[in-house]
Amino acid sequence: MILTRALAALMLALSMQTTPEPGFTSLFNGKDFTDWKIGGPAETFTVQDGAIVARGTPSMIYYDGPFRNHAFRNFQLKVDVMTKPGSNGGIWIMTDYQDRVWPAKGFEIQVNNSHTDPVRTGSLYHVQDVMNDSPAKDDVWCTLDILAQGDTIVIRVDDKEVVRWTQPPDWNGSRDFRLRRVGPGTIGFQGHDPNSVVSYKNIRIKPLD
Repeated sequence: MILTRALAALMLALSMQTTPEPGFTSLFNGKDFTDWKIGGPAETFTVQDGAIVARGTPSMIYYDGPFRNHAFRNFQLKVDVMTKPGSNGGIWIMTDYQDRVWPAKGFEIQVNNSHTDPVRTGSLYHVQDVMNDSPAKDDVWCTLDILAQGDTIVIRVDDKEVVRWTQPPDWNGSRDFRLRRVGPGTIGFQGHDPNSVVSYKNIRIKPLD
């Protein structure tokens, strides 16, 4: 019985992680926070069934590992995401670690299907927003595909393009973050609030430079 349970647990863990597509490198081992660094309350983040789960006091977790010295400029990033009803979260790109929230640098890709904030999943937050109708659903895994090439960022949700934005030459950041601009940086995930439960897994990236 013990052996059967152990085998079942192993099979479940393996099923939660997929082999990255050709050219992609996995940034998360599905087991612990090796190569990741939390900026804010650590208890907000746990690992469950192969995913980083965010729930609790506002906090951030950043990739801090050796691949490309955790600095990505031109890349394609894919993350599988699932939200519980009423939840809010975010994927940050081109950002840097800081020990407080929210990051001063970089862009947030919104993860929110039914939270009171009307800016929905796939938005390049407060730069080009997807309003009201979300392209994803709660309690269902979806894949966010984020392409950053030159000054252009393209976001797809389950292969549906929802954002295509090119940074203007005179860009001075968004209305809420002056340093929200294209440049090298790392990847981060947001823990938004105690009532939001958002899971992130199969985190893989393909450098394009």
